[in-house]
Amino acid sequence: MKQRFLSTSVFACLILGSLALASFAQEASSNDCSVAEFTMGLRFQQQSAEVRALQRQAYNIATQKLEAAVEAADDPSKLAIVSDLDETVIDNSALLARDLKNCHTYDVWDTWLPWERDGKPTLIPGAKEFLNYADELGVAIRYISDRADKQKDYTLATLSELGLPQISAETVLLLGPPKVERREIVRKDHQIVLMLGDTLHDFDGGFRKTPLDHQKSLVDESAAKWGTEWIVFPNTAYGTWSEAPLTRWSDETIIEKW
Repeated sequence: MKQRFLSTSVFACLILGSLALASFAQEASSNDCSVAEFTMGLRFQQQSAEVRALQRQAYNIATQKLEAAVEAADDPSKLAIVSDLDETVIDNSALLARDLKNCHTYDVWDTWLPWERDGKPTLIPGAKEFLNYADELGVAIRYISDRADKQKDYTLATLSELGLPQISAETVLLLGPPKVERREIVRKDHQIVLMLGDTLHDFDGGFRKTPLDHQKSLVDESAAKWGTEWIVFPNTAYGTWSEAPLTRWSDETIIEKW
């Protein structure tokens, strides 16, 4: 009887020890994964109904503003909209989710070139309807993106496969000169009436590679342009804000049942 009790006790200890080791290993793995902190943001970006609502809201506003611009124009063919691609027109979150699962830091972009070649992005809700409508109105569409120009043929093929309008080597302007210079190329022949993007330098060069506090100030200085000339899309997966410290309430934590 004593021997059986000892054997049972030893077995129980082994089980508890194994569980403890597994828990420790899981915790250590989580602690070692530098991108684990992006999980909630990426889950919101890819899975939430709220992000779809925000994306459709942005395209609804863009549609209203474009209609007003066309109605006021003598020649709509002289008007242009400028749109970013990634996280504005197309959704690349599947790549980010794959890299996060593998604990790979996705915002160093060393997995992006293979994704441009072989990945299958999906459309942001509302994007195709808006862009087709702009095309029907006779407005020029220019896609300005920091995807690799050396892989332009792959991006053109992806956009064409998704059925987007006005896709050509001339209308898709990829990484080379800064975006502000590429926008000036568009302005040589057209009046830009709307710009769409998920990153602030999609709208103004003053946002590019500048401190976060400066970006916030410039956002406020440009208040009249948001929702009128500039349509910004939500992107909680990556951005210049990703390493910013949080502002915390300094009071002592008090736990109360709700």
